[in-house]
Amino acid sequence: MTNATEDYSSEQVARTIAAAAIDKKAIEPVIIDVRGKCDYADYLVVCSGRSDRHVDGIATGIDNEVVDMRTCISTEGMANGQWVLLDYGDVIVHVFNGQKRNEYNIEGLWKDAERIQIDVPPELRLTDESYDEPLQF
Repeated sequence: MTNATEDYSSEQVARTIAAAAIDKKAIEPVIIDVRGKCDYADYLVVCSGRSDRHVDGIATGIDNEVVDMRTCISTEGMANGQWVLLDYGDVIVHVFNGQKRNEYNIEGLWKDAERIQIDVPPELRLTDESYDEPLQF
């Protein structure tokens, strides 16, 4: 289910996206394995930014990092910085601003799906001080 090159697996692309998000200081990136559970993607990558500009910067950084691996089929939400969706065919990326992640609860919708283990630095983990209201996935 690739759309640019067969050289990279969807898991490699998802891991590269998560690493790019971490490089841009995204909060609590998560890779959700939805293979066999839906027909539109193999993996979902979900993360958060601290402001509209941070969300846009994370999304731009991700796209710049994976441009040689996959072509972005569609981008939604870059104009408002609240929720950016990047569609790479077999990997879908959601970058949320603050409480929007709670509001849409992507992780909750896929609570039975496996999470792919990634190393997230402690300063990018969710804490009660990260946002005005604690996030609850």
